[in-house]
Amino acid sequence: MEYWALVTGAAALVGLLVAFTYSRMVTREDAGDEKMQSIAAAIREGAMAFIRREYQVLAVFVLVVFALIAIFIWYKPVDVVDGQRVIGSGVYTGIYTALVYVLGAICSMTAGFVGMNIATKASVRTTRGAEKEGIGKALTIAFRGGAVMGLTVAGLGLLGLSLVYLVFVKWWQVVTDPAGQASIIAGFGLGASSVALFARVGGGIYTKAADVGADLVGKVEAGIPEDDPRNPAVIADNVGDNVGDVAGMGADLYESYVGSIVAPITLAATVFALSGSSGVVKGMLLPMMIAAVGIISSVIATLFVRSKEGSHPARALNAGSYGAALLTTIGTLFVVIFWLRGVESVKNPVGFWVSIVSGLIAGLAIGWISEFYTSDRFPKVREIAKSSQTGPATTILAGFSEGMESTAGAIIMLVGAIAAAYLAGEWAMPDVANSGIYGIALAAIGMLSTTGMTVSVDAYGPIADNAGGISEMSGRPPEVRRITDSLDALGNTTAAIAKGFAIASAGVTALALFKAYTAAVGITVIDLARWQTVVGMFLGGMFPFLFSSMAIKAVGRAAYDMIEEVRRQFREIPGLKDGKEGARPEYARCVDISTKAALKRMVPPATIAIVSPVILGLWDVQALAGYLAGALVVGFLVAIFMANAGGAWDNAKKYIEAGNLGGKGTPTHAAAVVGDTVGDPFKDTAGPCMNIMIKVMSVIALVFAPLFLR
Repeated sequence: MEYWALVTGAAALVGLLVAFTYSRMVTREDAGDEKMQSIAAAIREGAMAFIRREYQVLAVFVLVVFALIAIFIWYKPVDVVDGQRVIGSGVYTGIYTALVYVLGAICSMTAGFVGMNIATKASVRTTRGAEKEGIGKALTIAFRGGAVMGLTVAGLGLLGLSLVYLVFVKWWQVVTDPAGQASIIAGFGLGASSVALFARVGGGIYTKAADVGADLVGKVEAGIPEDDPRNPAVIADNVGDNVGDVAGMGADLYESYVGSIVAPITLAATVFALSGSSGVVKGMLLPMMIAAVGIISSVIATLFVRSKEGSHPARALNAGSYGAALLTTIGTLFVVIFWLRGVESVKNPVGFWVSIVSGLIAGLAIGWISEFYTSDRFPKVREIAKSSQTGPATTILAGFSEGMESTAGAIIMLVGAIAAAYLAGEWAMPDVANSGIYGIALAAIGMLSTTGMTVSVDAYGPIADNAGGISEMSGRPPEVRRITDSLDALGNTTAAIAKGFAIASAGVTALALFKAYTAAVGITVIDLARWQTVVGMFLGGMFPFLFSSMAIKAVGRAAYDMIEEVRRQFREIPGLKDGKEGARPEYARCVDISTKAALKRMVPPATIAIVSPVILGLWDVQALAGYLAGALVVGFLVAIFMANAGGAWDNAKKYIEAGNLGGKGTPTHAAAVVGDTVGDPFKDTAGPCMNIMIKVMSVIALVFAPLFLR
């Protein structure tokens, strides 16, 4: 039965093969004239240089954590007898968990690198496609570039977990206790999470420092268009789209995807304990089977993305997203019924399918809420745009209020999914403790089962954004820029939807991992009467604000340096601002500012997120439980607020730039640009890091749980 992991691995390979095919199709497209290729080469060079330096820093961190896990981790079975915790004798699993951790980190870095590599190639070809054949061709190229990222993320995640299960559980049989096996598999999730946190923070600081600097000096002070080649920060801005919104986003969604699979695997070890060895194996492999269905569904759904001239590109992308969701819904029904037959304790296997579908529906619903608050097709963004007529203060107030309001709908959808998944899980296994929690964990993989498509649609956005930059810098006709701008505006909405999926799944996944942690340390009740628990809860509630502060402050300081550098070049390079022939900006100086700032300032917030759970766990396991609970609730709300407020500000600016409310160059436009610069670090730096942060802390607690037992 364990060899069904070969089937899930084969499904992952199908996804990777299709990603490779799309990559070849993109690179065979026309890359434009020499000027376009020269600009694209400069962007590509800057992106590759940054990611090499970032990965060098990450390699040091990964090696340190590898050593700590290898030295200190011994699996210790824990049981609760008459309310008392009983700790069994330890089995050394450190080196195996450490190896799995490194594999997870490598797969995460690979996913980010592959996605960024194809994105830098797809952008210039999207520009050329828009120029030669219009919006349909441009959309096809940009989406295929995004699909390489999406299918690589899903393929590497499932392939890595399948290999870990086969090697460490089936073949080597490092430990026979299912809970011990699950603790080793959790190391893979930790590798994915730790890399994603650094990549998201570093990429977010890089891209937003460049973006804010380019916008405030270029658009507001100098009055020149976005991506104008006279702006010294424009290359750094376009590089940032790749390192932040592609490589960082890829690592982010990879981590979310892996975490959503690891959580139910970990819980299955205890939930199915009374079902015999075959039942435990089926419970642990079910999440990977669901993920396999999702990958195949995503591959098929990519064929649905077709756009005709004159039709709105959103329809094509929605066809792919909803197609993947529908195919996954149908496929998982058959998988659950087939897979769980013969497991005596599973009375109603359809209950687990209901859990999966509740997660999938909630993910789509939260995506709809994000679209409602961030798309200019709906009144919220237009109201923010109108508020810009009275200055930047009212713009910022409007964005803040809409972002805060959006958390209500997201929370209602989330708690509805949690309740439905829990009740359905209990119906599936009515006589088994924690079956409802297992149902909640399946809801998380339900949300992210179509990650291949979700990331494809998300990664398309920065490709379209870069295509617009290349169009402006290479002097393409205005209609080309109008096409790329329409694709970019849609990309902001698709990015907000993808962030909604990732954040929603983070809340559900972290809840499942939280339960796995409490089981690992023998906690049956979170006792709020203990002062240590209350202290931990308040510290956990505080941490998302501290983390966000550090990330936004890093963007602000780097943006300050960027603004001063752009001003210096406009002031000291004769004829640059006026566009005189022979006056060339020093692009490399701005690229260097963003690179140094990102590498220097990504370390403190990410390190605190990783180290703090260990410190609290060594002090008191109940305090750590409170810490995780506080961070989960507050982090989820902060993430939704920042993602939707930032996306709304951005699209309000683009709504005005499309010619509404006076258009570009007006005081209304200037106010909207200020709102957008506030929203940039919200939606692309601090906000996206929240969902990684709450899962990193939960996985850290789970992996290092044996260290806290005494």
